Amino acid sequence: MISTSGMTVSLLLVAVAFYLKDSVSEDSKFYFILSVLSLVGLVTFVIAFSLGLGAIPWIIMSEILPVNIKSLAGSVATLANWLTSFIITMTANLLLSWSNGGTFTIYTFVSALTLVFVIIWVPETKGRTLEEIQWSFR
Repeated sequence: MISTSGMTVSLLLVAVAFYLKDSVSEDSKFYFILSVLSLVGLVTFVIAFSLGLGAIPWIIMSEILPVNIKSLAGSVATLANWLTSFIITMTANLLLSWSNGGTFTIYTFVSALTLVFVIIWVPETKGRTLEEIQWSFR
């Protein structure tokens, strides 16, 4: 949840920076600050993703899911991962040519939806046995 929150906030930071850059002259100091801010937002996004959402779904899938659905869940998760990566790769340039700020606003919204999904559907594992965690998936 912390990872997804960090991703959402960092994407929002980048979106705001891009929206503000459109109304500032390129030779102003504020333009440079916004450029640095967008870079910091992107680096923060990568760090937040790497520390949580990038690895934890695979760990949950391999360690927590019951054996009878592990292979199917792994296949579906891998398909979803590659399909999402493909869609983002194929649409990113088109969206960026439309609007830099708008693109990151869309990504912020998707990240916020992911945060809601994690809050509702991903069980807390801290201080719980494997059986208790598996029971929460039923």
